[in-house]
Amino acid sequence: MSDYAKARELGEQARETEWNRPSFAKQLFLGDFRLDLVYPVQAVPDDAAKRGEDFVRAVRRFLDTRVDPAVIERTGVVPDEVVNGFRELGAFGITIAEEYGGLGLPYLYYCRALMLVGSYCPALATLLSAHQSIGVPQPLKLFGTEEQKRKFLPRCAKGEISAFLLTEPDVGSDPARLATTAVKDGDDYVLDGTKLWTTNGVVADLLVVMARTGKKISAFVVEGDSPGITVQRRNTFMGLRGIENGVTTFAGVRVPAANLIGREGEGLKIALTTLNTGRLSLPATCAGNAKWAVKIAREWSSARVQWGRSVGEHEAVATKIAFIAATAYALEAVCDLTARMADSAATDIRIEAALAKLYATELSYTALDELVQIRGGRGYETAESLVARGERGVPAEQMLRDSRINRIFEGSSEIMKLLITREAVDAHLSAAGELINPDASRHERAQALRRATAFYARWLPTLVAGSGSLPASYPDFGPLARHLRYVERTSRKLARSLFYGMSRWQGRLEHKQAFLGRIVDIGAELFAMTAACVKAREDAADLGRRPQELADTFCLQASRRIQTLFSTLWDNNDAQEVRLAGYVLEGRYTFLEEGILDPSVEGPWIGAPEGGENVRRKIP
Repeated sequence: MSDYAKARELGEQARETEWNRPSFAKQLFLGDFRLDLVYPVQAVPDDAAKRGEDFVRAVRRFLDTRVDPAVIERTGVVPDEVVNGFRELGAFGITIAEEYGGLGLPYLYYCRALMLVGSYCPALATLLSAHQSIGVPQPLKLFGTEEQKRKFLPRCAKGEISAFLLTEPDVGSDPARLATTAVKDGDDYVLDGTKLWTTNGVVADLLVVMARTGKKISAFVVEGDSPGITVQRRNTFMGLRGIENGVTTFAGVRVPAANLIGREGEGLKIALTTLNTGRLSLPATCAGNAKWAVKIAREWSSARVQWGRSVGEHEAVATKIAFIAATAYALEAVCDLTARMADSAATDIRIEAALAKLYATELSYTALDELVQIRGGRGYETAESLVARGERGVPAEQMLRDSRINRIFEGSSEIMKLLITREAVDAHLSAAGELINPDASRHERAQALRRATAFYARWLPTLVAGSGSLPASYPDFGPLARHLRYVERTSRKLARSLFYGMSRWQGRLEHKQAFLGRIVDIGAELFAMTAACVKAREDAADLGRRPQELADTFCLQASRRIQTLFSTLWDNNDAQEVRLAGYVLEGRYTFLEEGILDPSVEGPWIGAPEGGENVRRKIP
């Protein structure tokens, strides 16, 4: 079996294969626009809403009075007193149940708190989210035993910091290459290996470690100060200078067998399932970034005058402001909707969470990039430099740098598209997968043919017409109803396009990543349009027409992006570009590299630090 086949098989084994609850996004990719699954969304109970609002207000006061983000940016360290302040607020246990010492707040308020923190200091949002979205609390909440929950969750809620350790120097999105091992020895497992990019790992008290137990991957809770653990260095990055991210090595680290999460071999499944809701933290931070960009764009574009008018009145800048404002509204809508769906637990949100992460990280970065452009030279200048020469210290360039990692964190955009695609085509593979499986027997193919015939006989006719073709559909949404009709029509067109792609390429479809990426991008736009319309409908009660204006503009922008994506589904240069990339890799065009000097420091492309002191530190 090839390395690719092994990696694919491992990923398939780790997938959640059952769909026990309906999924809005899954149906969207099937051409079935189930608005009833997202509107109206179940409201948060009044008591939980009050506690959530009180908590967010307390976080705002704390940030405003006791946190200086400029100090964190300048020193590259989150002060201990800031961490302790978050501990006092209970911010390390926002979603941990009250019975385990946490606040037990809904995801909606977890996300709103992160949106607030992320708008002020993204490094702090990363500290909090890495601890409870992918650190110890979430996997134990989903897969831990009652004994494990009572042992570890109260410690996490009180502010003992946790980290998630999966990535290795030679392992990114391909867990089949995982090299860290956990060998059973009596009542313990013995861990050996090296983990890279361990966010919170430098200061973590508790670790979730993924290690190989035989041929499969398992997950363990590990004490951060266990003998044999060494944090070999604290990494530094383009942005997020305050994060405690390091390289952690394990040399004969003994872990009690009772600390195994779930069963042996379930580690990757635990990681993937944890991320279904864990990914909600990134859309929240991204929405906060975009909303901050609206504020700065508005204030600066009104104050700055060129050629007799404020720069915001010039069309070239006005279109950028409109994009930032409409995008910010949509990103908040996507974040709120997905969080509320997670709270209601009425639907399966594995695709929605992935779409939210993909969409928010891409568009918020573009919005911040446009803000830097609006600010001109001042956008490129650091806040510290601006203050030093007597101007407002707007950290636009820092926010842009800080947000860049979001397109890589917790699954790069490219990997997210592959993950979403796999879930989106699950119904097709369930019906006809054996038809395109080269290893399937004749009997299996015959059974698959019967299943596929029955499935497509029912499904294909549903793609011909729908409520989106009726002018009176979705009357509750007033002027925004036309956008929901567009979403319904376009979801059917999207489903037809995916079917055509499967018919054309069959088993080779999984390698047509550019095509599939466009399919996912269209689905993400449709999901965001739906979220924006739903939010505007609800906001109208308090804010009148203003939310409708933002949602209307956003939907028009999104529909134009969708038109472009559809136009390049079949008319593109993908094959030529792949061929040219192959030539580049073969060295055919090395003449392009003449006339330059490479400033890179010599060393292996993939390596690990050797020796050095243990830089782990405990925050008192």
